[in-house]
Amino acid sequence: MLKVMFLCVGNSCRSQMAEGLAREIGRGLIEPYSAGYIPAGVNPYAIAVMQEIGIDISQQKSKRIDEDLLRRMDVVITLCSNAAEVCPWTPPELKKLHWPIEDPVGTKGPEEKILFEFRRARDEIKAKIAQFIAQI
Repeated sequence: MLKVMFLCVGNSCRSQMAEGLAREIGRGLIEPYSAGYIPAGVNPYAIAVMQEIGIDISQQKSKRIDEDLLRRMDVVITLCSNAAEVCPWTPPELKKLHWPIEDPVGTKGPEEKILFEFRRARDEIKAKIAQFIAQI
């Protein structure tokens, strides 16, 4: 099974959704993990939009990057520019990918607009994971 780490600065939204999606879509192929540089708790909107598609991430925890665990990964995928820039050193044989998904956290406006942005991020991540799995 391919060990994949999804990284974002806060490990509150995009990397959490990616972990949940990879666990579901990549069942039997991917062992997903997620982490961040400044863990901020799992965002309630991320939980809500994932529940809309039948994936429960409410029990996932926001975690700080564990460099020992990171070295045991087969692939590291960063989901934001900041994570790509500050990613800890990883062995050269470790495959690194960067998926620049716009952060829905901080969206201002009515709840419909906020949910729209979280759904957009979720759907972009879902498409990237499906494409990644097809290439395994």
